[in-house]
Amino acid sequence: MAWTASALAAGGLSWSAAPTSAAPTAVAASVGPTTGGWTVYHGDPLGTGTWTGLTAVNTSAPVWTSPQLDGEIYGQPHYAGGDVLVATENNTVYSLSAQTGSIVWSKHLATPVPNSDLPCGNISPVVGVTGTPVIDGSRRELFVVAEELTEDSVHHVLVGLDIGTGRVEVTVGVDPPGAEPAALLQRTGLNLDAGSVVFGMGGNYGDCAAYQGRVVSVAETGGSAAGYFTVAAGTGQDQGAVWMGGAAPAVDASGHVWVAVGNSSAHSSADRYDYSDSALELSSSLSLLSYFAPRDWAQDNAADRDMSTVPAVLNDGQVVVAGKSRIAYLLSGGGLGGIGGQEAELAVPCGDDIDGGVAVSGTTVYLPCLTGPVAVAARMRRLWSELAWPARSTGGCGRPSACGMTPHRPAKTPDGG
Repeated sequence: MAWTASALAAGGLSWSAAPTSAAPTAVAASVGPTTGGWTVYHGDPLGTGTWTGLTAVNTSAPVWTSPQLDGEIYGQPHYAGGDVLVATENNTVYSLSAQTGSIVWSKHLATPVPNSDLPCGNISPVVGVTGTPVIDGSRRELFVVAEELTEDSVHHVLVGLDIGTGRVEVTVGVDPPGAEPAALLQRTGLNLDAGSVVFGMGGNYGDCAAYQGRVVSVAETGGSAAGYFTVAAGTGQDQGAVWMGGAAPAVDASGHVWVAVGNSSAHSSADRYDYSDSALELSSSLSLLSYFAPRDWAQDNAADRDMSTVPAVLNDGQVVVAGKSRIAYLLSGGGLGGIGGQEAELAVPCGDDIDGGVAVSGTTVYLPCLTGPVAVAARMRRLWSELAWPARSTGGCGRPSACGMTPHRPAKTPDGG
């Protein structure tokens, strides 16, 4: 299932999505652009999903609909330089006029990977660019990770393109040494940190092949090899996807990188802990600074209860993270607390999984429950559940976007966890 993107802000531009068929995708817009931009997943490095200039959203009708594009769209569209930029699973990047929806330029990067060439997964018929791109405005460059088929081999490649022309500026292979690339899916959005592009990697939907979750950092200039933080790195350990329902790693003002990790193959408390089912704080060089995991992490792993939202880093130093267990955890940003080290926890009233990007307003976090967003407030080292707004499965502000966050995944988006 794919997504179509719509510009939904009055006097601004942001995005929501609605499912389409597996046919090539058209992008629709409902307002004109401003001088601002939307260049990273959920609008800023922390992924807060908040645009203070937005005062109203009109979803009654699009202003324009683009021509049919050549593949499904899993990543969030971006807006920069007066154009809308979007990438497809057919490994094509498009620049569309934000005024008319017409194609300004397009660049086909490489042959995508047929679903039939992968050990499992539910993106079909081909897998190409899945994660949301990121734009460095100072370089006028958009970065994507493309899954490519080259001489019957699967590879993942970071590509940087000039946003004005589509000219390819950088290509860097990002497959981890020793990994089986066909077992990996680059699902998270991309972010920027100290001159590098950062993102996560996990497995295909179904966890059918051996892989290890990774956080990856690659210099924007492409002049050096990628750096990695590896989950489940010990002998005999595997899985631990960094996927977060498609959210990008959060990057704070100090350059620290915040991610959540899914389940691994460690299903017993007697197993050595492997940083699965966790929230991680990493340095810009991907050294581990602190981590949190529930005391029942092994049981969570056995039941596929991933930690699957990006950590919400609040302005008061607290952190909120949640996942498929439908429990939200309040953590100290000064040190995440290790195993069982949460400040508070809260059973979230959600009828399905919680995974994807969050939205943050002050100390209130809007969690992406698949049956409708749920707000939790962090106060006095406790979590409180609050009514967000009436949950609706599609359209309007039923899932936060300009109102908070974008729809985070279709019903069966590959989680690799």
